Amino acid sequence: MKILIIDDQDLVLLSLEKSLTDLGYEVITSKSVTNGILKYDNHLPDLVIVDINIPENENEMVQNNHELTSNVSGLDVVEHIKILREAKTPVMILSGNTDEAIIEKGFILGAEDYMKKPLSLTEIGLRVKRLIGSGTIYKVEQTNKLLQKGVIGVVIPCYNEAERLQSEAFKQFIDKNLGYHLCFVNDGSKDNTLEILNELAAEHEERISVYNCEKNGGKAEAVRLGMLHLSKIQQFDYIGFLDADLSTNFDDFQDLVTTISNSEFQIVSGSRMSRMGANITKESARAIISKTINFIIRKTLGMEINDTQCGAKIMTKEIVEKTFQTKFLTRWLFDVEIFMRMKKVYGLQQAKKLICEQPLKRWIHADGSKLSMKDSFKIVGQIGQIALKYK
Repeated sequence: MKILIIDDQDLVLLSLEKSLTDLGYEVITSKSVTNGILKYDNHLPDLVIVDINIPENENEMVQNNHELTSNVSGLDVVEHIKILREAKTPVMILSGNTDEAIIEKGFILGAEDYMKKPLSLTEIGLRVKRLIGSGTIYKVEQTNKLLQKGVIGVVIPCYNEAERLQSEAFKQFIDKNLGYHLCFVNDGSKDNTLEILNELAAEHEERISVYNCEKNGGKAEAVRLGMLHLSKIQQFDYIGFLDADLSTNFDDFQDLVTTISNSEFQIVSGSRMSRMGANITKESARAIISKTINFIIRKTLGMEINDTQCGAKIMTKEIVEKTFQTKFLTRWLFDVEIFMRMKKVYGLQQAKKLICEQPLKRWIHADGSKLSMKDSFKIVGQIGQIALKYK
């Protein structure tokens, strides 16, 4: 039995194709509405799975001599099959879209099923079986594999991380969460970090990539280059960054993703403030310095952001394109510069509306991840540099 899957995001297509092929179905894929309709007419599949929100692929339209239209969507596929062709081919709508009017229109046009992301591959397999029967393989282990609501690119800067890199944790995460792509940026490491990262990527070609910087340029530049690299890839709904030592773990990062995908915010930043000061009797000097630095940063920004230095943020491509184009002034305070650049682009009041600071629940200090006391004093001078540059 043949199944046609139409979705513009490579990770979604890859996951569904492998899952349904493993169950014994013949799978055909397409990344655009126009090409998907052509493949339907050419192959006459037994089932069509289509995403509602598919921006038309201009290159494919040129290749197929179709005029470019701007209002196409997955519903056009449903209309072509059910209304124009008057076919009885079952159609399953797969989407993160929760607009009831769009969902209703899909069913009015004749769609047999609607699947709302996130959902498991197991559920998708069961729904396919209900509509067209079993494939040639009846039992494949697919438990705990999830398609997220969106496709997320995550930049992970690495400098001499060979001893600390939690490779297994990263593997387990992408094996379970199929909507994520991890881009490790090797920042001129002097140990064998690059070798480890290349091995990791080779085992997961579509879900892990390595961006190699031959020389160490600092965390700010590593993150900047990685974010710009991912922003050029069409499939990502959001792009973020995360520390290689996982001081912010994946559960908290996914909470940040959930917040931005269900809101009008354009950047959601993790905050460790609820955890800071927990060891104040043990590290009172460090706690006092941290709070002093934070006070100075807030006054410089003109925003009540409690923790700019957390290494976990998620944002829209628009923010990346408008704030990452030029090098940051400092190696460590680039988070502050992101907000300063947003203020310059959008104005203070609008920038405040686009930024969300979200407390982390599980953040920890990994060994060797703290800045030294000497670095803490340097930061004060760097804040002054930033204030002068962006005044």
